[in-house]
Formats: sequence, C-alpha cells, structure tokens
Amino acid sequence: MQQASATSATRAFDGREFRSALGTFCTGVTVITTRGPDEPFGMTATSFTSVSLDPPLVLVCVISGTLGSETISQNGVFAVNILSHQQEPLSRYFASRDRPRGADAFREVAHRDGLTQSPILQGAAAHVDCRVVDSFEVGDHIIFIGEVVALEFDPEVPPLLFHGGRYRHVRDD
Repeated sequence: MQQASATSATRAFDGREFRSALGTFCTGVTVITTRGPDEPFGMTATSFTSVSLDPPLVLVCVISGTLGSETISQNGVFAVNILSHQQEPLSRYFASRDRPRGADAFREVAHRDGLTQSPILQGAAAHVDCRVVDSFEVGDHIIFIGEVVALEFDPEVPPLLFHGGRYRHVRDD
C-alpha cells in the first residue's frame, strides 16, 4: 500500500491522480433513469448513496449542463436501477455517447415504467423510484436528493461492481 506522508498530502496532484485515488473505492453500478416530457432517458452512474432512512432519501450526482441533469431538473423524478452482475452490457450501453437517444433510447432495453414513470430495468438487483426533494450545484455536478416513493429488490441477485477502472463481480468464497 502506498503511504502518504505529511509532505505528500500537500503536494499538487492532477485530475488523473485524483480519479485513480477514488478508483480504489469499490462502488456498485447503477443506471439512473427518468422520463422527460417526450421520452425516457438513462445514464450509467456510480455516484449514488443513501442519505436518510426516515424519510427514505438517496442522492445521485449528475454532470451539470448535460441532458441527464436538465431532464431530472425539469421533471423532478428519477429511478436508480442497481445493476446485477449480468448487466455489464447495460452499463456500457448507457455509458456510451453513441447510444440511441430520444424515443429509441429504450427500444432494445427490457424495462417497465415505475411509479414516477421513470424506466425500471428488468433484471436489476434493485431499484428505487424517487421524486426530487432538493438539488445543489457543486463543482461540475448537480447533487439530486430524492425521496424514495417505491422500491423493489432481490437479495439473491449479486450486484455489478466497479473498482480500479474495471467491472468486478461478487464472489462467494
């Protein structure tokens, strides 16, 4: 393990080093979905966490000025689909800049509409369907706080993980 000294803690670092340091933290992989006025929208995200149990609140971070942040801001709802270990292709699909947009965005993706009309992906380990209760622009992202209005989960379905710039899978030993 690389040790940090008092002097290295104050040295300058670049964005690549910052990203690499944060990449040592293992995260689950999600697809954040929402429904715009005319069509659904989805994007892969690893920046998701619980905030409160009472009331049930979660947060997602979305890059400012993107279609995703603008759509969530406009319609005030989103769903977090926590991907299963078998859904790496879906993660790659929703992370791709070349994926279909608009009405075609979910044409080949098995899903149904949730309580908020946000798409719920078939086969996900879990989903939480949310209405936005607050948002904050911080740095280059918008933090959306969502109150969970519906959820489903299957504790037997292993999640898809991301660590060190690669997808990982839970393995029982």
